[in-house]
Order: sequence, then C-alpha cells, then structure tokens
Amino acid sequence: MASILLAYLAGVLTIAAPCILPLLPIVLAPALSDGAGFRRRGLPLLMGLTAAFAVTASLAAAGGWAVAANQYGRAMGLAFVALFGLAMMWPALAARLTAPLVAAGARLAERFSPGAASGVDRTVASSLALGLATGLMWAPCAGPILGLILSAAALHGPGPDTTVALFFYALGAATPLAVFMIGGGRLVRALPQGALRWAEGVRRVAGGAVVATAAISAAGLDTRLFLGVPALPTDRVERALVKVLSAHDSGVAHAATLPAANPSPQPPLTGPLADVLKAKAWVNTPGLTSGDLRGHVVLVNFWTYSCINCLRTLPHVRQWAAQYKDRGLVVVGVHTPEFAFERDVDNITKAAATLDVTYPVAVDNDYRIWRAFDNQAWPALYLVGADGRVIYQAFGEGDYDKTERVIRKALADAQATPAAPGPATAVKVEGTQAAADLNDLGSPETYVGYGEGQRYSGGDDIVADAPARYRPAGSLRLNRWTLGGDWTVGREFATAGQAGARIAYRFHARDLHLVLAPGADGQPVRFRVRIDGAAPGADHGTDVDADGVGTVRAAKLYQLVRQTGPVVDHTFEIEFLDPGARAYAFTFG
Repeated sequence: MASILLAYLAGVLTIAAPCILPLLPIVLAPALSDGAGFRRRGLPLLMGLTAAFAVTASLAAAGGWAVAANQYGRAMGLAFVALFGLAMMWPALAARLTAPLVAAGARLAERFSPGAASGVDRTVASSLALGLATGLMWAPCAGPILGLILSAAALHGPGPDTTVALFFYALGAATPLAVFMIGGGRLVRALPQGALRWAEGVRRVAGGAVVATAAISAAGLDTRLFLGVPALPTDRVERALVKVLSAHDSGVAHAATLPAANPSPQPPLTGPLADVLKAKAWVNTPGLTSGDLRGHVVLVNFWTYSCINCLRTLPHVRQWAAQYKDRGLVVVGVHTPEFAFERDVDNITKAAATLDVTYPVAVDNDYRIWRAFDNQAWPALYLVGADGRVIYQAFGEGDYDKTERVIRKALADAQATPAAPGPATAVKVEGTQAAADLNDLGSPETYVGYGEGQRYSGGDDIVADAPARYRPAGSLRLNRWTLGGDWTVGREFATAGQAGARIAYRFHARDLHLVLAPGADGQPVRFRVRIDGAAPGADHGTDVDADGVGTVRAAKLYQLVRQTGPVVDHTFEIEFLDPGARAYAFTFG
C-alpha cells in the first residue's frame, strides 16, 4: 500500500517536470471544444490516458516483441491525437471521426447490456479514445521513483504489481492535469457573453496546438525540445520518497533476526545466494560452489565499475574482505552493468585489477542475481547470515560503521562467541574512491545521451542519432552544460565526430568525473581540460596532469577535477584532440 501511495505522489510531482508540457494542449483543448464538462469530457480522457500508459509501460518488460508492439501503438496514438486536433479545427470532421467509436460502443453496450445501446455517449466515447491514444504516445520523464518502477518492470517482467504501480504513477500525473481541466472549463463558462464570439477562433488555435504536439512527438523532438527546460526543484522530495519506498519494498521482508547460537545442521543452500552460483561468468575465480558459501556469513556487494558511488564504497568492502576472512566472512561482488561497455567481461576484469578488487566477482549481465535479491540501486550491500537469510542491507554510500558492526555481530552469532569489541576500522581512501564532500556538493549526476539527458543549453537543439555541428552556449548557469563542434548524440552517449569537439559544464563540487570511452576502433583519444578557461594546475584530477592533458584509453570513469581550495562555482571544459571519444555521464563528489 505504501509503495502505491508513493508512486501516486511521485506522479503528482511530474507537473513540475518539462515532460508534462506536451500533454497540456491535449488535456486543455477539450475545455474549449464544447460544454460537455469535466465528468463527460475530461474524466474519461484522463482515465484512458492513465490506463494506456500503465499497460504499455509494463509491457515493455515482456521482451522485444512487446517493445515493438508499443511502438506501433504509439504511432496509432499519435495519429489519433492528430485527428482529434484536426476535428477541433473543422467540426464537420468530428462527427465522421467519432461515428465508428460510437457505433463500436453501441455494439458493446448491446452485447453486454441489452437495451442500453441508445445510452451510448458520443462525448464520453471520443474522450476515452483520446485518452487511450494520449497514454500510448506519452513518454514521461524518468524521475527517481518512475525509474524504480520501470527497472522493476524490466527486471521482473510484466505483472499485476508493476501495472498497478504504473497505473497509480500515471493517476498521480493525471491529478494536477484534472485540476487544470476543471479550472479551464470554469474559466470558459465564466467568460462574458461577448467573449464567446471568440470561442470558435480559440478552439481552432487549440486544435492546431494539439496537431503540432502530435507532429513534434512523431518527429521525436519532444524529449529534445524540453531537454533544456528547467524543472521546479522537486529532486529532494523525490529522493526522500525513493528512500521511503526502498525501505518499504526491500527492508521488511528480508529483515529477519540474526541466527541463534548453535544453529541446527546447515540446510541446503537456498534463497538469493543460490542464484549467485548461477552467474555465467566470474572474475578472480573460476566460479563458486555451494560449499564455498554454505554455513558462512556472506557479504554481497552490487556494483558497476563506472559508478562513482560504487567506487567510493569499494575501499570499505576490500577492507572487510581482508580483515574478516579468517573469521568466516565471504565477500562476493556482483557486477551488474549500467552502460553497454560494462557488459564486456574483459573490461570488468581489467577494472577489478585496477581497483584492487581481489575477491570473487559474479558477472550479472542478465540481472539474474539483481532480481533474486530484489535489488534497486548501485551500490548495494546485502549481508547473508550463516543460515542463508538476508539479515541486513544498505543502499548507496555511508553507514560503514553500522555495516561493520552488523558484520561483527553476524560472525559472532555464527560462531556462538561474543562480538568483537572496538571501533570501526579506519580505511585509507584516495583518488576517485575518496568520500564525496557532501557539504559542498551542489551538482547532480548528469547524462550526456538524450535518453536521460537534462539541463542542456546550446545554440542548437539536440539531434538524435545523427551527426550534427553544435554551437556552444555563450554562458552557462549553474548545472547547465553545452556541446561544441561535431557530435553524434545517441540515447546512451555522445560521440565526438572530429578533433576539437568539446563539452562545457558549470558545476559546484570538489570533484568532477566524466564517464568516457574510446571510439569503436578502440584507439586512444587525447583530451585537454580547462577550468574557467585555464589549465587546472593543482586542481587537476587523477586522470589528467596539471596542464589538463589526459588520454581516454579505456571505457571507465575519469576523475578530471579535484579542487584543493574552497569550493566555488566553476566552468569546466573538455576538448577532445582526436575524434571518436564517447561521453556518457558527469558525476560529482
């Protein structure tokens, strides 16, 4: 119940997001089309929108055939929305367009409720159909909670729980739209009689806006046009909701009490640990067996090697693996990828060696282990007791002292001995693995690909999946970024087309990182970094020198800035001296 409420609240918050803008002409236009009122015109539209979005979004987990079917459904939805706009512009067309819908409704009514066919409401039928079409075409911004819902759909497959959560998310988004519709209708009815002479013209303009919205969405410009539109600052609210939702969905079912002393003979290996053994590839070991885990306290660490939050957790996990190995702790890394290059086992092996990860790492490219633990985030820690039950979990960075205390308690209970006293272990960290300066962290993770890109500024709109020359913005506000030169912007990353391509970002943080990869040919790509137009000097990161010079040799996270003085706003710029570099995401610390 709590997850449904939180999904609904997250949907309500989308009214502050730019992605809601394409819907406004469609939901406001009916208020100008006739005097049917909200109950007969607006409510069916919103319910159709909510149902269609929930069903099609949950079907995205069913596989390639469902994704393709959704694409066809979206195309049909766009066509219907465009026809609705045309009908508003030419009323004579409306009767012809709605006639088949009314006839179909009449046949259904006659079949399931004899004698009720005459009660079919043309307005309700057409509005419901418009809502279904709008739901098929709507691609909302993937905020944190929608990200949780959709990732669960992608991992667990379609099902009633996913559909219900998506339905209430869409219902939440529809709620403020309903307020707009009701307000718009009342405004129209409150106009003086003389103003109604303009209603015909206003209705035609609204119809044109609906047609334009459908055309923009069909061309794939909706996401790109609203990429640079600032949203209201709801990030903190959504993060708080995510924290509550994560605790609700994952904490209660697994939070069993620690095993009692002198447990009964060890049972067969079951539960999520059994799925760890099903990994199709391993790093640092040929593979683990049930005998390696049964009866042990096991710490499972979900990570991916280009995730800055994961990197900052690794020193603590490495320390625990070494310190408590002789007391029976087994540490298993589970590498579940975010980006495509993180699926390459050779890349994972090289990253593990570079990061001094020596404990076994299961390669979880198919998300099998992620699903088994019902995991929701990178990084994540799960402590499994000697009896095979998950007894503790932690998401994200921090709480290391608490995690170590739980590890000590679990080991003591497994061996029927008192827990080892003493303070938490001091862990030495440096480079990208140093903890973030949270007091001066004022910039969020930012993706460069158009799939999740936000806060872009520039003289040109983003062109998806095609080479284009970009004019950089003359100046940048805080947390805005811009492209300059020749780029091909894809859904996941942007590729530098020629030498001289550059990216600038106005940021506020001690550290700036950028996930980069060489081109498809694997050739190294040289680059130069500037801070406020000058070489970084003492403020250079671990992957560049004081002159700001560095080379992209492998697909990974690069630390480009580590400020030594007070943290203030700066403009970062990276210029690629060779073509082919791929830029994925900025992170800060």
